[in-house]
Amino acid sequence: MMLAWLKNNKYVAMLMVFVRVYLGYQWVVGGWHKLTGGFDATGFLTNAINNPVADKTTQELVYPNFVNFIEHFAMPNVKLFNFIIPIGELLVGIGLIVGGLTAAAAFFGLLMNFMFMFAGTLNTNPWLVLLGGIVLIAGTNAGRYGLDYYLLPLLRKTLKIRKPDGGGKYTPTGTAKAH
Repeated sequence: MMLAWLKNNKYVAMLMVFVRVYLGYQWVVGGWHKLTGGFDATGFLTNAINNPVADKTTQELVYPNFVNFIEHFAMPNVKLFNFIIPIGELLVGIGLIVGGLTAAAAFFGLLMNFMFMFAGTLNTNPWLVLLGGIVLIAGTNAGRYGLDYYLLPLLRKTLKIRKPDGGGKYTPTGTAKAH
């Protein structure tokens, strides 16, 4: 019942505009500061390796696979991460603000937030995860009053994707029409 409400209600879609813009603004600001401020992930990655999230009692690593990923993939490719993190943050923010590929933007925003949290960074990440999760669950309804209104029907037509219910072709109003 709650999921259907989030995914279909036009008032939820209106509320999602405010949530999307707030969330998108947070991502754009973060990405822009990194792009213009000489961002280098080396210190962050080094700290994630040297001070991993560990159980306070046993001192066992909580996310050993993530530490291995950082140590053996991210750190050797830090120049790539210096590029993709700020660009990714900026693209996620823009997508959320304009409501374009909203669910994908929310997904990739969540992915980045979880990576930051796995590294032990908390700051605003849990708040952004909560809001991003709501946007992701709302799915296409989150972008109803945004670029997705025009973009998703065009993508579905171009890629010949049917609506999830298997009905007719997708129309901008969200109703299925018979062939």
